[in-house]
Amino acid sequence: MMRAIWNETVIAESPRTVRVEGNDYFPPESLHRQYFADSPSRSLCPWKGLASYYNVIVNGEVHPDAAWYYPKPSPLARKIKNHVAFWGEVQVEGTQERATTEATAIESTDDQRPSWLARLTGRGAPR
Repeated sequence: MMRAIWNETVIAESPRTVRVEGNDYFPPESLHRQYFADSPSRSLCPWKGLASYYNVIVNGEVHPDAAWYYPKPSPLARKIKNHVAFWGEVQVEGTQERATTEATAIESTDDQRPSWLARLTGRGAPR
């Protein structure tokens, strides 16, 4: 089981995720929605498309733009449509029951953030 944990709380868990560029994308139904609030931030990935963000809120503490997803990904990224990835202090741990890897993924070597990621508004990009 894969888990995303922040502030000592499991905020998402799934038997499988889709791994792209070193990030595990959790299926939308795996989120514990009470910990997520929409963020106005957006960022653009040339091959995945426009990313939207969530703020993660646990025990009154806010981790701004801690999660991102692609509501309308490009055809190349269709496998991660609405799947959610995390950055920063959110820890992703566990073992895949069945792993799926996007064949076109390229590993990022810079702070979990691909060099081609362009910010559009707000904090916008995973750090």
